[in-house]
Amino acid sequence: MGSDPIKVYGASWCPDCRRAKRFLSDQRVPFEWHDIEVDRDGVRIVQERNGGNNVIPTIVFPDGSHLSEPTNEELAEKIGLERTAMLHVYDLIIVGGGPAGLTTAIYAARENLRTLVIDSKGLGGQAGVTERLDNYPGFPEGIGGADLADRFVQQARRYDVELLQAVSVTTVYNMCHQVDVDTATGDHYHARAGLLATGSRYRRTNAPGEDDLIGAGIHFCATCDGPFYKGAKELVVLGGGNSGLEEGLFLSQFVDKVTIVERGDRLRGNRLLQDKVTGSRKMEVRLNTDVQRFIPKDDGSGKLAAIVLEDRENGTREELHPAGVFVFIGLDPNTDFAKGVVDLDDRGLVVTDAGFQTSMEGLFAAGDVRSGSTKQLASAVGEGAAAAIAIRQFLDDKDRH
Repeated sequence: MGSDPIKVYGASWCPDCRRAKRFLSDQRVPFEWHDIEVDRDGVRIVQERNGGNNVIPTIVFPDGSHLSEPTNEELAEKIGLERTAMLHVYDLIIVGGGPAGLTTAIYAARENLRTLVIDSKGLGGQAGVTERLDNYPGFPEGIGGADLADRFVQQARRYDVELLQAVSVTTVYNMCHQVDVDTATGDHYHARAGLLATGSRYRRTNAPGEDDLIGAGIHFCATCDGPFYKGAKELVVLGGGNSGLEEGLFLSQFVDKVTIVERGDRLRGNRLLQDKVTGSRKMEVRLNTDVQRFIPKDDGSGKLAAIVLEDRENGTREELHPAGVFVFIGLDPNTDFAKGVVDLDDRGLVVTDAGFQTSMEGLFAAGDVRSGSTKQLASAVGEGAAAAIAIRQFLDDKDRH
């Protein structure tokens, strides 16, 4: 696509604009955001590209071409994502291209297993959109999440693992003692074994007003959207765990103040992060506090105006007016497509035996999506390796019988 970034012209109230931005962020594709409500030159460019009409989003690419109101599929094709596999039959199909899935793929491919990885978003999983990782062994100075994810991907490609991204799996089932997979692109694949490594997604607050303001003041990725707030007075981060504290510290470089809101009576992040937060003059922490409501501006822009917080001890409420809110209150497993297919626990996580096998013959699970996992990057990699060994043993036993 060239070295220059893609330029996305739109408005914060536009759902299709938010979808396009989220898609590009998921694929870790650099882009510049131009809000035509404040960028008059942006209005001119949009009209020039669309015969005088204000059609948004209008996305301009480094080669001079553009797409107007593109679907995710059109965007995927334009940026060159591979969405159809070369074969239909594999030794192993892995659903999910995060650290667990990619580790399993590397191990399996080294055993000469024909391996296909299918990911609904961008390869690398949550690690790929984490600003910085300081607790992954082998990197004493820390490493950027996107950099580490790219290394996983490069290593998988070195062993000829086939990788599909921006492709959702709609169904997994077992037929004739093989694992069958259907995708949203209309393709069907089957393999001698399968692995669920779909990870998890950021949990929402479900407070009134949240849905309408996602991408217009409410965000779930500091590295994706934090730079847009450079020079703002205040941002709010919901969540006092490791992710909230890490991303809050990252956001502090752009604004005068970051307020951490935690509903519990203490921060839940590790001690090192807590010390950094409490030692920063730009950070404020509010404990025992819930968000009750998100309020949009009354000017028709659809942007965030305020949030209403409630003190859980005395019930008093207060209105804050941050430029944006970043939500890091936990994760939910990506197992909607697996409901009724394999056994899930009460949180929706995949139940496995000690050998990582699910209730479906030949289908395994590893990483954050598995019940009992620790939700840590290093353990996800370890589970990926262990699952690969278990899958190899399963296939060997299958061949003998």
